[in-house]
This record gives sequence, structure tokens and C-alpha cells, in this order.
Amino acid sequence: MNNKVVATCDFLIIGAGIVGLNVARCLKRIFREASVIVIEKESECGFHASGRNSGVLHAGFYYTPDSLKAKFTRLGNQLLTEYCDEKKIPINKCGKLVVAKNEDDLAGLDILLKRGRENGVVLQEITEQEASEIEPRVRTHQRALFSPSTASVDPNQVLNAMKHDALREGIKIHCNAQYLKKIRNGMIVTTAGNYQPGYIINAAGLYADQIAKDFNFSQHYCVLPFKGIYLYSNEPKHSFKTNIYPVPDLKNPFLGVHFTITVGGQIKIGPTAIPAFWREQYNLLERFKFSEFTEILKKQLGLFFYSKFDFKKLALEEMKKYSRHYMVQLASVLAKDVKKENYTQFGKPGIRAQLLNVKEKKLEMDFILEGDKQSMHILNAVSPGFTSSLPFSQYVCDRIIELIT
Repeated sequence: MNNKVVATCDFLIIGAGIVGLNVARCLKRIFREASVIVIEKESECGFHASGRNSGVLHAGFYYTPDSLKAKFTRLGNQLLTEYCDEKKIPINKCGKLVVAKNEDDLAGLDILLKRGRENGVVLQEITEQEASEIEPRVRTHQRALFSPSTASVDPNQVLNAMKHDALREGIKIHCNAQYLKKIRNGMIVTTAGNYQPGYIINAAGLYADQIAKDFNFSQHYCVLPFKGIYLYSNEPKHSFKTNIYPVPDLKNPFLGVHFTITVGGQIKIGPTAIPAFWREQYNLLERFKFSEFTEILKKQLGLFFYSKFDFKKLALEEMKKYSRHYMVQLASVLAKDVKKENYTQFGKPGIRAQLLNVKEKKLEMDFILEGDKQSMHILNAVSPGFTSSLPFSQYVCDRIIELIT
């Protein structure tokens, strides 16, 4: 470990994902003369969730009107769409159908339609016939919802553009600098040396809760990792005209297996939400840490027997999705001519840094921040964190300004 002081700065952001980069950019716009540094433990920005998400720009109708997600998703969709158009980043403005599998799902469609209207989201209630005109292969019971503003992008292209914007705006990005601990006088120890910041923003994703504990935050929270994997189709590109989603179980934050069209027109089904046994368990024993394994396994076992969201049922259902056959079976309820032989390759896994309220034994559904005059900690910025990143980052900065001025 290198103990030299690498730099002093006014603002130090831990984590160069899409939220970390945009918080840095926002602070630099507000405090033009301030020195802003982003440290990132990997050799590149967005190595984790920011570069491994679906790339879907959500519309914002899933969330209750009183939530931060409802507040920022619609605006985030608009701002990111404008950003991609301005930067000439390819975007697939294909929309999304939400379908009913049976009579029981119709009540769920009504709830989503109501939320969409309350959130100011354009959402069309359509018949089964109208749904088939949008997507000839769709299956739905009686009716469906259509979201015209849902789109898809390549998240890495978006992130690279934002990284270059940040550098051009005078922000310094230090990769291969992993946070280790906080020591006297607020100094931050990293694998690349020590930093002396005026203010710290923790945007560390999977490790945000652990870092927050060094600052006496996240006392009732911990990150519970869930592995998300998509299964790709070998059908010709643009075999589907729009994304197709089921009515989700609104008691948990996952949307169920669905069809997503990438920006290039490739079809994929998923994702899974399989409980992971350590924070970066992308493949087999990759990045295995015994201490994390025992900590997370203990939490999972406790939730297996008691939780407010039926972790046992969720875990068992999600584990079945390691099976290609089962994934295709779930997807075939949503569309016609879905054949196992067309779905042969799993994509790059991602890990969802889902916040667990340990005290109440429930998954947190909304974005969560904790902070004071010295530091701000972004504890829960899961989906639609990518879509919401621009207005959410402004919100984080507004909170910081309230605390330090």
C-alpha cells in the first residue's frame, strides 16, 4: 500500500459509475473553481452495474407517486434521450408493451396505468388487437399497456461519452485507486495512496454500505447482491418490434423475465435476480471473498426463514432461471414462436446492489441517501438508476449543498 498523499481536493467521489461521474459533473458546474476527483478501484469506468445493465431507458410508471424513482425516472428518460441525440449515440426508440398473462394480471395493469398517469408518464391503454398491431408476436389477455417513451441504448457508449465530458470539464478520474479506509482528519486511504478531501461522496455501488459504515452511516442497512443474466436469441435482428414485459409483482423491486431489444436490434430474455453469495460473484469463484460469503450467507439464511418479501420463494424461483429451458418457458407466455433452440447464449452477468433493511427485513424499493457536513452516501441507486442518473445526480448535489452551506 502506498502511503503518500496523492492529492487534496474539494470533492472526492468514490466510484466512477454513471451516478458517480454525473455527481462529479454536477458539483463542478455548481462550484466552478472547486477541485473534483473521482476514484475508481477498477481500471475503467462503469465496470460494474453501470456497464452491465440492460440499457433500457425506463418511462417511470412502475413507481408510487411519492417515491424518488417516480420523480426522477420520467425526467431521466427525457434527459438521457436528449443527451444521446445530442451526442449522436445510437438509441432504439422502440417503446414497450406490458402484457397480461391472465385475468389476474388485469388489476396489475390498472395499477400501472394509474401510477403512470399520476407520475405524468405517457402510457396508452390498448386492446389485444392493438397490441398485436404494435408487435405481431405478442401474447396478452384482453388488453395491454404501451409505453412509447421506453427506449434502449448501449450503456457503455453512454458512459464513455459522460467520462469524456467529465474530463473535458476539468474533473480528474483516478482508476486503479480502491478505497481502503478513512483515517485521522478525514484522510482517505486507497491502493493508489492517500487523498485529503474537503467533502466525500460515496457512490461505490456494491460496497456503498460498507464504506458508509466507516462514516457511521448505513447502520440499519446492508447490500444484498442479486445476479442478473440475460439469455440472447440467435434470431435475426429486429425479430421483435418492441420490448415486451409482464405485469410485475409490485411487492418486490424486480420486473420478471421479459423481452428486451438492444440498440442494435438483438433480442434477449431475462434478467434473472438470483441471490449471489458474495458481492462480485459474476462467475463461479470469481472475486471470491470468504468474509463476504459468510456475511451474506448468514443474511440469506435469516431471510429464508423470515422476511417481509418471502425471500425463500423468490430465491427458489430465481435459482430455476439458471435453466435455459425454464427461461424460455417463462418468455414463451409473453410471445409466440419462442423456441429453446433460438436461445443458446447467456450474456455478461451483472450484480444488482440491492439494499436490505436489516432491522425491518425488507428490500428497499426507493433510492436512499444518508449524509452530513462531511460526507454523502448513495446507499440504494438500483434500477432505474441508469435511467434516472442525470436528475438523481442533481438531487444528490442539492442535498450536499443544503448540508454544507
